[in-house]
Amino acid sequence: MTSRLRQSAAGVREIYLDASRGDRRAREPARLAGERGVRVMQVDGARLDGMTQHARHQGVAARVETAGPARDLDTVLDGLNEPALLLILDGVTDPHNLGACLRVADAMGVHAVIAPKDRAAGINATVAKVASGAAETVASIAVTNLARAMRELKERGIWLIGADQDADHDLYSVKLEGPLAWVLGAEGDGMRRLTRENCDELARIPMLGTVESLNVSVSAGICLAETRRQRQSSRNRSVTAGEDAP
Repeated sequence: MTSRLRQSAAGVREIYLDASRGDRRAREPARLAGERGVRVMQVDGARLDGMTQHARHQGVAARVETAGPARDLDTVLDGLNEPALLLILDGVTDPHNLGACLRVADAMGVHAVIAPKDRAAGINATVAKVASGAAETVASIAVTNLARAMRELKERGIWLIGADQDADHDLYSVKLEGPLAWVLGAEGDGMRRLTRENCDELARIPMLGTVESLNVSVSAGICLAETRRQRQSSRNRSVTAGEDAP
């Protein structure tokens, strides 16, 4: 809740605090809400339990607007002033994993997270809590047909790279500087066959230890961080070349 109040307090209508809590963790949301003109209500623990359907609320809940960022992919892509960077998730059904992926996506400047409507986690209270504010800053787009959506991205010049541990090349040998989308499946099952077939390229994350697989959000973080590193290196080279030109 503190992350939401810091990043997007405009959508928070009021917060509810457990009246029996007086520790710093409870006082901080109240302080931020007061600074941002958000109404604060002291309630008992039983009411909080009912409001959150007995989810782990840690003594605080809120009533918020759910408008969030753009949910239309064309709107997102048409508004970009840099090469697109997208994250496609296939078969990620755990809301904790989806929330963690949104958090990573926000940190790495991903323009949209795309997932199928069916057999996938949707945005809910658990996702929003794990995302720590990223559910309100990253466009999360659910599509009816993932394979078709991937083909439409190709038509817009976006290169699709699937993370696959059986790939011949690792991500450090793949060029990641243009418009692209990383495609990841859930840990264990990976991408579905049709999803894999619609990728332009496959790349694996080098595994130097004894574990055989990584959580999808960890894999996403590694792939996206390498993409940002390569893009920054490319910009630095361009600047240097411009300075050296006669």
